[in-house]
Amino acid sequence: MATQQMTKDDRSLGDLFSTLAAETGALVRQEVALAQVELTQKATKAGKNIGSLAVGGAIAYLAVLAITAALIIGLSYLMPAWLAAALVGIVFAAVSYFMISSALTELKKISPMPEQTAQTIKEDARWLKKEMS
Repeated sequence: MATQQMTKDDRSLGDLFSTLAAETGALVRQEVALAQVELTQKATKAGKNIGSLAVGGAIAYLAVLAITAALIIGLSYLMPAWLAAALVGIVFAAVSYFMISSALTELKKISPMPEQTAQTIKEDARWLKKEMS
């Protein structure tokens, strides 16, 4: 006796839902795998750029030290070397004080609470409560 194969039109609704669930699961797994590959590539690229930033920052720091030394040496032709170093140090300290105090003042104004997210969660809760009643 020959077995009959079901065509797409002969499948039951349960078979169709089963196939849909299996294909949806496979699609989701493929999308997750793609996202993992993409995130790994981006993290690798970001890591290399962060390394370059660190090296660039270190070199910039050395440049600032060299310029500071040159400034002190240049001023030492006009005044004693100790006074030139003290003057440059005082100017740098004043600039850094104002930058740090300004940044701290601005940081204190920032709320750590994700206010927009909290608001949308409250709205979602109200909507869900309304739908449930």
